[in-house]
Amino acid sequence: MSAAEAKLPGNLQANRRLSQWVRIEPAGTVAVTPGKVEIGQGILTALAQIAAEELDVGLARIRMVPATTAASPNEGVTSGSLSIQDSGAAIRQACAETRAIYLAEAAAELGVAVDALRVEDGEIIAANGRRTSYWALADDALLDREATGQVAPKPPAAHRTVGRSAPRLDLPDKVLGRPRFIHDIELPGMLHGRVVRPASRGARLVTVDEAAARALPGVVAVVRDGSFLGVLAEHEAQAIKAAETLAARARWDERDTLPDRGALAQWLRTAERETTVIEERASDARAARTFSATYTRPYTAHASIGLSCALAHWTARDALTVWTHSQGIYNLRADLALALKLPPARITVQHAEGAGCYGHNPADDVALDAALLARAAGGRPVRAQWSREDELAWDPLGPAMVVDVSAGLDAEGRIVQWTLENYSNGHSSRPGRADQPTLLAAWHLAEPFPVLPAINPPMPAGGQQRNAVPLYDFPGRRIACHRVLEMPLRTSALRALGAFANVYAIETFMDELAAAAGKDPVEYRLLHLADPRGRAVIEAAARRAGWSGRRKTEGRGFGIGFAKYKNLGTYCAVVAEVEAEREIRVRRLTIAADVGLVVNPDGAANQIEGGAVQAASWTLKEAVPFDRRRVTIAAWEDYPILRFSEVPAVDVELLNRPEERAVGVGEGAQGPTAGAIGNAVFDALGVRVRDLPITPERIVAAMG
Repeated sequence: MSAAEAKLPGNLQANRRLSQWVRIEPAGTVAVTPGKVEIGQGILTALAQIAAEELDVGLARIRMVPATTAASPNEGVTSGSLSIQDSGAAIRQACAETRAIYLAEAAAELGVAVDALRVEDGEIIAANGRRTSYWALADDALLDREATGQVAPKPPAAHRTVGRSAPRLDLPDKVLGRPRFIHDIELPGMLHGRVVRPASRGARLVTVDEAAARALPGVVAVVRDGSFLGVLAEHEAQAIKAAETLAARARWDERDTLPDRGALAQWLRTAERETTVIEERASDARAARTFSATYTRPYTAHASIGLSCALAHWTARDALTVWTHSQGIYNLRADLALALKLPPARITVQHAEGAGCYGHNPADDVALDAALLARAAGGRPVRAQWSREDELAWDPLGPAMVVDVSAGLDAEGRIVQWTLENYSNGHSSRPGRADQPTLLAAWHLAEPFPVLPAINPPMPAGGQQRNAVPLYDFPGRRIACHRVLEMPLRTSALRALGAFANVYAIETFMDELAAAAGKDPVEYRLLHLADPRGRAVIEAAARRAGWSGRRKTEGRGFGIGFAKYKNLGTYCAVVAEVEAEREIRVRRLTIAADVGLVVNPDGAANQIEGGAVQAASWTLKEAVPFDRRRVTIAAWEDYPILRFSEVPAVDVELLNRPEERAVGVGEGAQGPTAGAIGNAVFDALGVRVRDLPITPERIVAAMG
């Protein structure tokens, strides 16, 4: 097989040129240029460790270059816990080949065989003592070639950097308050922009009196394009004041467009939809008893603490540069090109860090806002930022879901028939995946683009299908998903996508079936699970939590949840310990996870812990309120999240398997944590809450 035909690992397959990934710099550093971006998950640190390992240089020599469409490989979107799996694999191979190329150059220069050379922190040393270095040999032309796939990366036994905890590269700036975020960027001559949102979903701007806003100090321009309304000013406070003035003088045509929140489950079942059967397998086994249950999840918000922000600069009439904290710079560029009617090559999208969002928050939307406002800036750059009210009310939402599960048990209590059907909007409206832009402002222009229904990424990862197929061994099963095509509330990707609700339903129902069969919940899961790695995490979590020795006390309960994320990623089992007070308090989460090869143990544990804490907040607190016209969130008081005083102790055990490929960890704990908490509530109170979040009101309602 030729180099051009070789199958390359991860995202190197689609971005085959080594110079897209690595550059040896004469100053003694290595520039690594992934297309994945830092969104608070510490991914650039782990990728830097992989590069340092393969090149045999110190981690301090690795310079991670922010992603840009001007130079970086196109790695799609930083999402789905795929960065280590896909970007890490690409960087590992690219750096292994880079090392081999430079060793060949050194061997020729030193007059020795390649296998007589070793590398120590970039110094290339021959057995006879002669030496050179990457830096002395640095030549960009050496890497201006395609990867071959013929160079083997290091075996795990030789690792010295991978597999060891390393300090996060991004944290010093954040801890010390040094400028790092997109919000800190100041360009010469920069103006500040704000957008006035429609009064409600589906509202159309009829008239607006612009005079009062134009007369305010510092106002440079009022921008209107159909129902898109905004303002430019010299200073941010002036832009905010002008936007408030415009909003008070705007008249909108409004109507009821949203479903009845009190009948949301019924609406999801009856709205226009398309049905896909994910898996269907018949069995001759006969059920002695059958059980069924329905579980629901509400709309949930990203509720990013940092506000969405972007900068835009029209450097010519048809040339645009955008600075953004988007998770997918190439996808965003594609949608900006559609909305602005420009060739993609005329747009440069440069990543800068923003608040961690873990899904499709308004980072992409604000980029189009900035670009539209900047058209009226007379060649000056524009910084646009959303308000807190905009962030909470117009954020793409995690879809509400209904999950119906039924099962048949044989005479011994084993599950022989299993059915799961769910109802949900699609779980992705991310840019770059349709022939129409999915950016908010594009729907409000004088020539508006259509509002497309959210889609589901294809299997095996899926969207609402994600983890709908249980990992357990059931002889007969049927899994079907009903994607709702009406989208009165905008939905898109939120961490774990459909896996959160699907795993909650599966794991809660497994507990209900265990109780019906008179079995211990851990034993019942193991009875139906052959996968040895799955069994190992369940056993490890139970052992670490002291499951077999737990003592039942009033108002305190234990529960377990398990899943293999996407059925192809992280294995994760969670044991929750809860206490029923005025509200449910999660006291401890004990987690065992198998992520294959662990690159940065501390970083992996942090990601699992963060996902579990976020899942606890979703499970106990979070639901987006709305009436028939609008999402009714204006401030944090309207959207409760877990407080620091409510955060449980989290204990994480990583089952390191260096012989296995590394997989992502960020979303593996979401569903198992929810299932574990729900099951612990039942253990504590004897009440099964099937509708999230598990609030005091829901507990009382479940008590009947």
